[in-house]
Amino acid sequence: MTFHLVHHNNLNPAQSPYRIVQQETGREVPWINRFLDRECVRRLAETTLRSYALDLLHFLRWWFGVHHTDVMVETALTESTLVDYVRYQSGQQPRPAAASINRRIVVAERALRNEFPDAPNQFAPGFHQIYRRWHPMGIGRPRSALSRLRVRTPKRNIVPLSIDEVARFWASFRTTRDLAIVGLMLLQGLRSKEVLALNRDDLLLAEAQIRVHGKGSKIRFLPLAPESIQLLDYYLRLERPEPSTTALFVSLKGQTRGARMKPAGLRSLFRYHRRTSGVKLANPHRFRHTFASDMVRAGISLPALMQLMGHAQIQTTMIYVQVTPLEVYQQYARAVAQHIRPLPGCRS
Repeated sequence: MTFHLVHHNNLNPAQSPYRIVQQETGREVPWINRFLDRECVRRLAETTLRSYALDLLHFLRWWFGVHHTDVMVETALTESTLVDYVRYQSGQQPRPAAASINRRIVVAERALRNEFPDAPNQFAPGFHQIYRRWHPMGIGRPRSALSRLRVRTPKRNIVPLSIDEVARFWASFRTTRDLAIVGLMLLQGLRSKEVLALNRDDLLLAEAQIRVHGKGSKIRFLPLAPESIQLLDYYLRLERPEPSTTALFVSLKGQTRGARMKPAGLRSLFRYHRRTSGVKLANPHRFRHTFASDMVRAGISLPALMQLMGHAQIQTTMIYVQVTPLEVYQQYARAVAQHIRPLPGCRS
């Protein structure tokens, strides 16, 4: 028996458009799709629902390979279930990244809890605690403790592009559209999905601003660098096909001319220019890393950088702060010279 992910253009807002079904019969896997429907009601983005569905599909295929049934029989769920799942992933070649394993564990935990709310002791060490959360009204409501089962994640080492690498990659482009795309990543720190989601009316060139639709449907307004304004203005006046969609960045030729640029098209674009420029590390997120690293070196505050990057937690922004011992000494000496004065009554 095999399982796969299908997408339905469902107009029902209470039902996830992504469904896990048996390939042979077309029958849905109820416990997974109930969970996806529940998350859909919470108004999660479609990309998030798809990610959850793929993670649960991975878990389901492992489960069926072990138990030969897609039914989550409560008595089959033991404390070692997720441990066995982690052990299976750790033995795969190539082995998934620690962050991917941990994400799958979290999604599987939530889905299983949704299916078996009365069996909190079944899943893994760490689920055995039920605690009461303090409430402002003085009412404690019971909540299950999260599982402590996690794979150790190596510390991220942010490697920005050098000035020479940026210049070489930049010189390989021939259209203003492509230069504007890279410019928004390098000078505004946009994610690739945020760039592709931009519409024409998100540009406020007269105010030197851009409206960005970030993760979780959160909107933020960012200042536009003069270079980005020039590139975008030139692209809109001379390259962007008309009539076109509401999308800002569209295909410039072929059968899809005028249609919104797709993720596959953006990946192909960067793949081609990595090959022609010889800058092997050039990818959309690397330019975003470079933007953040440049901002930190320029002395921007962490709260300001957090807003520019669209981070929900300042801990995420902190990964870009890599200070050497010499920089610590120099900044301390500068701060002492500028702000610390001898105490009253002290003699020189």
